[in-house]
This record gives sequence, C-alpha cells and structure tokens, in this order.
Amino acid sequence: MLELLFLIVLANGVPVLVRKLFATHLSMPVDANKLFIDGRPLFGNSKTWRGIIASTAVVTLVAMLLGFDAMAGVIIALSAMTGDLLSSFVKRRLGLPPSSMAPLIDQIPESLFPALLMMHELALSIADVIVIVVAFIILEVVLSKVLYQMGVRKRPY
Repeated sequence: MLELLFLIVLANGVPVLVRKLFATHLSMPVDANKLFIDGRPLFGNSKTWRGIIASTAVVTLVAMLLGFDAMAGVIIALSAMTGDLLSSFVKRRLGLPPSSMAPLIDQIPESLFPALLMMHELALSIADVIVIVVAFIILEVVLSKVLYQMGVRKRPY
C-alpha cells in the first residue's frame, strides 16, 4: 500500500519537476489550446504531453524497481494523470485559472483513480483506498509547500 501511495505521489510530482527543469521547452498542451463549448480551455496550458510522458516513464521505471510489472506502472501513472486532467477540466468549468487551488478537486481524482484500478492486483480493500486518498491529500498539501519553498513550484499549492 505504501509503494502505491509513493508511486501516485511520484506520478503527480514528476510533471512539476519536469516543468522546472525544462521550462517551456517541449511543452505542448494536451488540449492543443482548444476551447470547450463554454469558451474556456479544456484543461489549460499547464497540462502538457511532456508531463504525461515523463510521469509515465518515471513511474513505470520506479514501479519496476519496486517489484511491480511495467503495466502496473503505466496504469498508475496514466490513471493519476487522467485524474489530474479531470480536475483541471472541472476547474476550468468553474472559471478557475490554471494552477489555482481547489482543495479536494485537485487531489481526489488523481489519487482515487490509480488506487481503484490497482485494487484487485494489490488486494486492497475500500478502507485501503480511502487511506491512500486521505494520505495523498495530506502529502500533496505538505509537499506542495516544501516544493514551493525550494523554488520548484510557482505557488505553495
């Protein structure tokens, strides 16, 4: 269970680190700057293919080092990134700008999706999934502030 939590945190942290390392280089928005029917961006410029690819590659490698198979790493990373995209989609519909804080909207999908998808393989109970999501919420808030103080994140959330 701790390994899964670690991989979920990693999946969500890698795009932030990659953005810090590469700035706007190779930064192609997932939504190709397209607007939804409400006239707002689908996801916003902060959701990039570079982040999704980097997250998937790093999480897959680390998952294999932890004894998971490669497919588990891919599933964890892509489901976390799907949750992150859903969060961004909802935030755009609410009129919130990219990288704005939306407690729980930002954390639940990106931790719940991978936990649910790995439930069977890791023999997790519903209680385990809830613990993972709550732990992720707490870790994400704490780590965001630490990364902000280190100059990695633009905002403390």
